[in-house]
Amino acid sequence: ITAQSINPFRLQDRVSHSLGSGFIIQNDGLILTNSHVVYGKQSLTVTLDDGSTVPARIVGADPIFDIALIRIAKPAKGTLPVLKLGDSDSLRVGEDVIAIGNPLGLDQTVTRGIVSGLNRLLPDTPFSLQVPLIQTDAPINPGGPLLNRCGEVIGINAEIIDTAQNIGFAIPIDLARQLMPGLIADGRVIRPWIGFHGQVVSQNLQKLLQMPLVEGLLVEVVEPGSPAEKAGMEGGTMELSLGESSVLLGGDIVVSMNGAAIGDGDNLARLMRSLKVGGTLKLRLFRQGKYWEVQYVLPERPLLPSDLPSECDSSSSSGTLAPLMRELPVQRQRAMSGASRSFAMRKSCR
Repeated sequence: ITAQSINPFRLQDRVSHSLGSGFIIQNDGLILTNSHVVYGKQSLTVTLDDGSTVPARIVGADPIFDIALIRIAKPAKGTLPVLKLGDSDSLRVGEDVIAIGNPLGLDQTVTRGIVSGLNRLLPDTPFSLQVPLIQTDAPINPGGPLLNRCGEVIGINAEIIDTAQNIGFAIPIDLARQLMPGLIADGRVIRPWIGFHGQVVSQNLQKLLQMPLVEGLLVEVVEPGSPAEKAGMEGGTMELSLGESSVLLGGDIVVSMNGAAIGDGDNLARLMRSLKVGGTLKLRLFRQGKYWEVQYVLPERPLLPSDLPSECDSSSSSGTLAPLMRELPVQRQRAMSGASRSFAMRKSCR
């Protein structure tokens, strides 16, 4: 996929070009790729396996989960090669995988590796926007497919760590499959705007700080213009460094959400996923030794500046990721992979 964009606010170097990969998933020309490859571009062209180049248009894109659908015209003669979508939930660490891409314009580059890890999360991501990624040691190019031994797509190659070797990440195909109907129908993923994020106050954190904190979600940031800000919620004001991480203290602590206790991070993520646009969010807050309650109707979440890649990232032919990753607890691993084993016998095709 070749993309071209223009920055009208520059006097020089206004036009930028980027390269990426994608793969056809329907014989009517529907192509799955990364959002950062195509989102916000002025024009798109796709080079097919036979060397022909055809124009493409965006069907829908979600910069938050970095998934996009584009479409090319159905050929007048013949049929388009279509890849079969597999099952990423059944993946096990240690399974063989194959990545296909277009790094630096080198068409049809094939690399081989294994599944190095499951359920890797981007750091500093709000609970409502977390994406469990597949880690692989196969060199990848963004937008291309990650295949199992049966030739089925089990992931969309997304990110690499530019400061390390043989560490890449792919978006599980089951997540893409869930988002595709909304991208086709609405052109975007419709999600509620909660308007705040922070981190869970655990008992260990309370003991470490030796402060009168209650268990819940410590609100560190309230997004400007959000319903949370309009409801009067307050974020943190005082930074406290704990080793390599930091905490913003002084903000509200969300004790319960729609009557359910926040609990641990897993439970909070489930509560976040249950929220819908148009629904009412009722929060019980703790602030300065007192409890109080707020509620507001959840509007659709707009795209925020932090959702979009920087200009240098969007013009690059590969996505890069900071080298800080963390792993989900075993309970959430089971939800995705179906087991908590760190290694399993490799499957054979039926």
